[in-house]
Amino acid sequence: MEVYDPDVGVNSLQGFKLSENSHFSVDMPKQADGPKYPELVLERALDREGEAIHQLVLTAMDGGDPVRTGMARILVTVLDANDNAPVFTQPVYRVSVPEDLPVGTPVLSVNATDQDEGLHSEVTYSFVRITDKISKTFCLNVLTGEITTSANLDYEDSSFYELDVEARDRPGLQDRAKVFITILDVNDNVPEVVVTSGSRSVAESTPPGTVIALFQVYDRDSGPNGLVTCSISRSLPFELEKSVDNYYRLVTNTVLDREHVSMYNITVTATDEGRPPLSTEILISLNVADINDNSPAFPHSSYSVYIPENNPRGASIFAVTAYDPDSRENAQVTYSLAEDTIQGVPLSSYISINSDTGVLYALLSFDYEQFRDLQLRVIASDSGDPPLSSNVSLSIFVLDQNDNTPEILYPALPTDGSTGVELAPRSAEPGYLVTKVVAVDRDSGQNAWLSYRLLKASEPGLFAVGLHTGEVRTARALLDRDALKQSLVVAVQDHGQPPLSATVTLTVAVADSIPDVLADLGSLEIPHHSDTSGLTLYLVVAVAVVSCVFLAFVIVLLALRLRRWHKSHMLQASGGGLGGMPASHFVGVDGVRAFLQTYSHEVSLTADSRGSHVIFPQPNYADTLISQESCGKSEPLLIQEDICKEQDSFVQVR
Repeated sequence: MEVYDPDVGVNSLQGFKLSENSHFSVDMPKQADGPKYPELVLERALDREGEAIHQLVLTAMDGGDPVRTGMARILVTVLDANDNAPVFTQPVYRVSVPEDLPVGTPVLSVNATDQDEGLHSEVTYSFVRITDKISKTFCLNVLTGEITTSANLDYEDSSFYELDVEARDRPGLQDRAKVFITILDVNDNVPEVVVTSGSRSVAESTPPGTVIALFQVYDRDSGPNGLVTCSISRSLPFELEKSVDNYYRLVTNTVLDREHVSMYNITVTATDEGRPPLSTEILISLNVADINDNSPAFPHSSYSVYIPENNPRGASIFAVTAYDPDSRENAQVTYSLAEDTIQGVPLSSYISINSDTGVLYALLSFDYEQFRDLQLRVIASDSGDPPLSSNVSLSIFVLDQNDNTPEILYPALPTDGSTGVELAPRSAEPGYLVTKVVAVDRDSGQNAWLSYRLLKASEPGLFAVGLHTGEVRTARALLDRDALKQSLVVAVQDHGQPPLSATVTLTVAVADSIPDVLADLGSLEIPHHSDTSGLTLYLVVAVAVVSCVFLAFVIVLLALRLRRWHKSHMLQASGGGLGGMPASHFVGVDGVRAFLQTYSHEVSLTADSRGSHVIFPQPNYADTLISQESCGKSEPLLIQEDICKEQDSFVQVR
């Protein structure tokens, strides 16, 4: 520090005085006039543990009169040095623990203190000069000094341990202590049973008193803890006989019957006399040898197996298991199929069986529409001498899958090159039945449930299709602006997963007069043939001729029909002379020809000065069965086709 006095001579700085202490003094080197620099001198060694902080007062004095002084406070902090070694709280630690102490249990804690501070006071603990056995048995926490068990203690192995523990601080000063651990004996050893000889199998004809097994028992404990007694269940046909040197014999006390009990699990219990007593058990399994007096038996008298159609070839479809209470080769069961034929084909062409496992495999991909069930017999035979066998009936039922798309029966695709046309009068009211789509599905169940919907229409909103009936009806009244020819696409879909569907295109002619109908029919697209131009020319001529000649024929025909209608109030549509009717009016399923539901319309014809008109009154929904005859063979082919087509435009037969 610097001390300055502006006076000179005797009035300048003359000396210093330090407050009373036992460690420091002040000294001022001789210098010329000017600032003075006193020095603080350490007279005795410092001890932080005794006094960590020293507070001094330095007084500077001049030589004037009166004497003037100046003071300065000096704070001296003593820094720690590692001058103290760790010291254990006691030089010897003693503890007694039972031998059944769980692994990881604290045994005791050693503690050493260091009067230094900071890093100098941090103490770590370690074992010194210990054996491998001690290092594997005990564990010392290097920071806390806690000693725990790291392995099971065993009084019979070692009853006393001596450990040297060292405490060391960071710079390396250390101290040592001894730890004596005494192990207390407890009854922690269970009796042991050692089978010296024995048989795993005995014939059912063995007489009583036959020795089954010979075993010895002993206990590692001493005194009462090492005395052992053995016992078995009294309900078993066996008993124990004690021999010398803790040996026991297991013998039969009655004749064994394998058909009653095929195997015995004999539990031998060995118990010592400790407090509390400890015991151990061993299991002796004994098989009773048998003769082949039992045939294989199936758990059920018959089996029913359900497999979906279109199964992959070689797929496993079922497994049968037969049980034989015999043993060894007498219980080895092999499986086979009884010889049989299905539809004249050997059963082995459809089904095979694994002779060892009883697993059945399908050799073909089954088709529900071809056949729906198979009946067969499975034979199980053992390998005894002589072999015994039994059989079981197995019924395999093929389940339907949705593998067939709906088949549209009506309207069917024409086979003569003509275009099927459905007629609707322009005066039809909403709900007028125009036609009906008929479809079937070769599947069964919900896979064959069909629903109908209108997929596409040239005039949206004009027609509607019944969801479940397939009936095509007008959704509103026909207007003059509606086209004479309407095209509808109806979709038929089943309810399988995934669903399958089919579509059919319907052509509906809307007209009130024959010329309109014929013009509409003439506008329909027909298949292209090599004689298309000739047919077109002939059709043009036929239209002119029909408008005159055919009128008379129609008047006579309708007059006869109207007369019958007045009697029965129902128009029976006749197919006479309709040789050109499309083949879709009749449907064959599996070779059986079935008539479909027929919807007939009341038709009347009027003639006036303006021409001939076809009038469609309110629809009649009577269902009738109409017979059909082919058109006259004597007329030219094209005339027959035209006449038939025109008749189809007035009368629809389905």
